[in-house]
Amino acid sequence: MTLKITKLSLKQKIALKWWDMPHYRGMDALICDGAVRSGKTLSMSLGFMFWACSRFSGSSFAMCGKTITSLRRNVVAPMLPILTGLGFTCTEKVSANYIDVTLLGRTNRFYLFGGKDESSAALIQGMTLTGVLFDEVALMPRSFVEQALARCSVTGSKMWFNCNPDTPVHWFYTDWIKKAEDKHALYLHFTMDDNPSLSHDMKERYKRLYTGAFYDRFILGKWTAAHGAVYPMFSPEKHIYSGDVECERFVISCDYGTVNPSSFGLWGLRRGVWHRIKEYYYSSKKEGSQRTDEEHYSALEELAGSRVITKVIVDPSAASFIECIRRHGKFRVARADNDVVTGIRNVSSALRQGKLMFHESCRDIIREFQLYRWNENSGNDVPVKENDHAMDDMRYFVMDTLIHSDSGGFAALSVAR
Repeated sequence: MTLKITKLSLKQKIALKWWDMPHYRGMDALICDGAVRSGKTLSMSLGFMFWACSRFSGSSFAMCGKTITSLRRNVVAPMLPILTGLGFTCTEKVSANYIDVTLLGRTNRFYLFGGKDESSAALIQGMTLTGVLFDEVALMPRSFVEQALARCSVTGSKMWFNCNPDTPVHWFYTDWIKKAEDKHALYLHFTMDDNPSLSHDMKERYKRLYTGAFYDRFILGKWTAAHGAVYPMFSPEKHIYSGDVECERFVISCDYGTVNPSSFGLWGLRRGVWHRIKEYYYSSKKEGSQRTDEEHYSALEELAGSRVITKVIVDPSAASFIECIRRHGKFRVARADNDVVTGIRNVSSALRQGKLMFHESCRDIIREFQLYRWNENSGNDVPVKENDHAMDDMRYFVMDTLIHSDSGGFAALSVAR
């Protein structure tokens, strides 16, 4: 079934056709930022294809996301059926990460790149490009973005950027959005009202997902700093329970430390809600002695008891402890996703939706909820590195089990940007 666009807002129309509008066609770049689900990504990516295929033939272009997987999900998958329905011929070479697109006898190649870290810049080095599109540019390292821009050396080349807001000291905000006129870039700021296909009920649903700085950014579309408590939505009345619960499956998450505390959480799923049933928290500073990997492993087994544990999710930096678990052969072990800000955002949404509950005996994570705060002096989204060990093991759990897995019925939050 081909997705049809029946109505467009004014900003969406400009994102589609700015390159052919008399007032804007001389611009070198388009920047679209603002709220989630505001319609900026689809309209901009279609405009990118319309421009490329009507102006050039036999040229190379780049489409960049934080990862190729997120790029395919957020940009390529929604866009290709629409292009096909409009008469484009799209041939995707998945193994080589490119798409050949043909319109009226003109064929161009669109390479797909992931810009997840500093090493990604090497992937695009040496290419000659006629244009580049960045999806979620605020999530990419500056070195990767600048390397891709340096590849756009063909006459008539243009650059396309979209993102949700971040901290106001982010390099893309200070160097591109604040200097859009100097960069000869058209800047369009989107709100949810700029997406005619989004119903009132869906707008209200998205508003319920966020709070604090994430609400300001993803709902109001503001570049604002995070401050105060990291999880202000946590409520003892709402999130703490007593008594026993019968659970369908179990997972353990581990933040491992030698000098710093180790925190393990036992989680059980009941009717779509994950309960932190028990925890293990050991501070060598408080206890006066360090524990070995084997001693921590014994605590892990005691935490699991006779339950069948689906997996144990471990701090990715804890290589020796991961190997210790594997050597015993009792538990399946997985390295945690340690994307801090994305993890915090998804934990926040899980708390807002009532997807997480905590037994009253889990005193250390309850204590940390009250103390875990943003570092307001850093200029970036960085929590204070104190009272964060149970917070970290919870974040590992949410990213693995509620986001990267379908088990919690919560995976949609990972595409909020």
